[in-house]
Amino acid sequence: MKVTGYRSLLTKHDWGRLTGDANGVMPEPRTDVHVLILETDDGLEGVGVGPHGDIDRVFGAVEGEDPRAVTALYDRMLSWVFKTGHAGATFGAVGAIDMALWDLKAKAAGEPLWRTLGALDRFVPGYASGLDIALDDEALVRLYERYADRGFSSAKLKGGLDVTHDLRRLLAVRDVLHRNSTHPALMLDANEAWNRTQAVRFVSELERTVDLAWIEEPVRRWDAAGLASVRQHLRTAVATGENLTGLEQYRPLLDAGAVDIVQVGNVWGITHFLRVAAVAHSHDLPVSPVSYHANPVAHAAAAVPNHLSFEVQHLEQPIGLRIDQEIADGGIVLGEEPGLGIRVDEDQINAVRAANPVAGTTGPHVRPRRAGLRLVPESRRERRHRS
Repeated sequence: MKVTGYRSLLTKHDWGRLTGDANGVMPEPRTDVHVLILETDDGLEGVGVGPHGDIDRVFGAVEGEDPRAVTALYDRMLSWVFKTGHAGATFGAVGAIDMALWDLKAKAAGEPLWRTLGALDRFVPGYASGLDIALDDEALVRLYERYADRGFSSAKLKGGLDVTHDLRRLLAVRDVLHRNSTHPALMLDANEAWNRTQAVRFVSELERTVDLAWIEEPVRRWDAAGLASVRQHLRTAVATGENLTGLEQYRPLLDAGAVDIVQVGNVWGITHFLRVAAVAHSHDLPVSPVSYHANPVAHAAAAVPNHLSFEVQHLEQPIGLRIDQEIADGGIVLGEEPGLGIRVDEDQINAVRAANPVAGTTGPHVRPRRAGLRLVPESRRERRHRS
């Protein structure tokens, strides 16, 4: 079996509401979902998900090769761009190809990827995460009631702009999750919105009332000294890592003792997750993947000894994708279909007629001008001006 080509598809996920974080809110309820299909000479196809705009930079490393040599091909892709670097869009392309290669490897073996990777149990414990900063309090409660109906007893909220506002919302969600646990786990994600002093002041205020399980990305992702300082001044654990692209970017954080929960982005691929999980395990640290459509890394999370909890952002599937997994019992129940269990309906996706994405001028993927520079909570006037 040889890799012969690829197809790139763009579909949509309809959230039925606006999503966002401290940096901004998406302009509409539908967001882009990128799908990669690797073709082989025997007709078997592998599926990967996530943006892969730089695929032509690395596809030559796998073209004509046996896709079952996944880890060797992963390193080969990185070697092809060692002079120009593999971060950003290039690492996304590597990750999407890597997922598709693992999908092919498991399909060739006729088994689900979680079994190929050596997992014993196909249940992956998770936590609810609604990308919820745009919701008013009533809508927030309704959203997490849906998660509670699926058995979740822990949740991560978006926040970081107004401590009083965030405290009220955390307590409301805690009340919802009480039906499943006497001590629900609550987390807050600031998405790099603070400097280290702001982070300590903000979280210290929350800690007077709420027992936070972790604070996520309180300062910039690469700020090892800043993350270590925050960690030393709070009882709340520090979580970070979703935006780090490569083992070398984790090393300064681990050396500085700057992280308690090692996070990994789904879009960076299966091999990247497995390697980060192994490094975290060597430091006696748990690993927690950050969600993406189809939750492909859940198969790998089921197979590592230090998986803590998997972020679950969506209870529905993107247009044109059918995913063999169930969100139940407070986590992800992986199915028995071979590979990643992702079936692609290209006719339905093409009917969506999604335009090629362009760089946004607002929203959660654009860093605000005053991020990390606020002395007081952001006013309503500032929020209106920013939106």
